[in-house]
Amino acid sequence: MSNVFEFVATSREESGKSAARATRRQGDVPAIIYGGDTAPAMMLLNHNDVVKHLDNEAVYSHVLDISIDGKTEKAVLKGVQRHPAKFQILHLDFMRINETEQLRMHVPLHFINESTSVGVKKGGVATHARVEVEVICLPSALPEYLEIDLENIDLGGSVHLSEISLPEGVEIVELTHGEGHDIAVVSIIESRVSKADLAEDAGEEEGEAPAAE
Repeated sequence: MSNVFEFVATSREESGKSAARATRRQGDVPAIIYGGDTAPAMMLLNHNDVVKHLDNEAVYSHVLDISIDGKTEKAVLKGVQRHPAKFQILHLDFMRINETEQLRMHVPLHFINESTSVGVKKGGVATHARVEVEVICLPSALPEYLEIDLENIDLGGSVHLSEISLPEGVEIVELTHGEGHDIAVVSIIESRVSKADLAEDAGEEEGEAPAAE
């Protein structure tokens, strides 16, 4: 059985919608790999294997091994087409990588210590403006995810793109466009249920007459 970062495929010669539909009826997923100095190649992957692979978040931000008829190429996953109504993967796009050339990829943000943050303890809630960011780096430096620690974020506080700790050699694409793009990715804001409302509710409960037995 292949590991989660290896997609085992067979080459596919027929193209077009009818061929793709026939492929899906057989339990396979049509896919394409492109980029580099090699011509794009069409291929087939087992649907069940694809589903298992895509269940792992790391697959979307990791350099993958694409084995086509026994020949392995390095690539990243650039597109997933899903059926709008059924649990079915319709198509995958992979892009070949060059270890010496930078690539742009979206990586997820992992927010830690959210429930124990200073602001949340005061009754605030964390609102996430972004759950992923686009980075640029060499394939060898591609992070699986970026971690944001919320423990010391107070009520009314935020974490901006420029405050995210980055591995060496990794840049956030949006920050390369200038200071005006240093947006907040997460903020601790006051809950819609105010302290006054909570106090009023508590007072009403204390003032209620005991139920008749």
